[in-house]
Amino acid sequence: MTVRVETPPWRVVTIVGVGLIGGSFALALRKAGFQGRIIGVSSPRTVQAALKCGAIQEALPLEEALPQSDAVFLSQPIERILETLNALDQYVRPGTLITDAGSTKAAIVERAARTIHVGRFVGGHPMAGKETRGVDAADADLFRGRPWVLTSPDQELERWIEKIGARLVILEAAEHDRLVGIVSHLPQLLSTALASAFASEPAAMRIAGPAAIDLTRLALSPYDIWRDILATNTAEIDAALASFIARLERIRANLTDDAAMAQEFDRAGDAARALRRSS
Repeated sequence: MTVRVETPPWRVVTIVGVGLIGGSFALALRKAGFQGRIIGVSSPRTVQAALKCGAIQEALPLEEALPQSDAVFLSQPIERILETLNALDQYVRPGTLITDAGSTKAAIVERAARTIHVGRFVGGHPMAGKETRGVDAADADLFRGRPWVLTSPDQELERWIEKIGARLVILEAAEHDRLVGIVSHLPQLLSTALASAFASEPAAMRIAGPAAIDLTRLALSPYDIWRDILATNTAEIDAALASFIARLERIRANLTDDAAMAQEFDRAGDAARALRRSS
């Protein structure tokens, strides 16, 4: 049975990594009515930009921000989140909520279980983003209508997720990683492979239309964002790729089978319509 922990309202929130996601969370909190302080922990250049756009009200080092905080939001690359988790418990107050925005969850949740004892950790993943990076691209409405996965319940965190307009989903870490391997990581690699295929046929780009542009949008994402995702979800991504390759091979084998191809298109169309209804 899932037990929701009753937690007190937040007065001070610290965002560690005030880039696109961290900055957007800060702006979304403020737009949703958060009246407390939002502290930013990031590089000097980033916190200056975050102060300028109003995402944060104060910039402090980690060891000064954490003792004041009711909630800590880790919005860094996955490996940096893992490193930060090693240091948090020595600074946070008892019961402080620690959550994150990492794109994979099993490694982060396992690390938090070993290192967080004074604070309380709830793994998180807002399923939103842009090809552009940095706090200058932050948007208070970035999460509106998007799924926000938590690996365990927390009353106050859930309340703010709902207030900023995201759709709450609670999943165990392993199941999250399996599913995002299919719906997030696989599309990125398909887009990357497709754009790479176009690169080997320069003449094709002269006649490429909207479909080619739409399908290669994710290929604009830089590898340094994806390095940690590939490293921490390798098995699930490999399984998703193997399943997709088998599906492509089946389509290839049925190219001249009218009934089989019609069935494939019908099944895909139904799934695409269902996806659009649910998003």
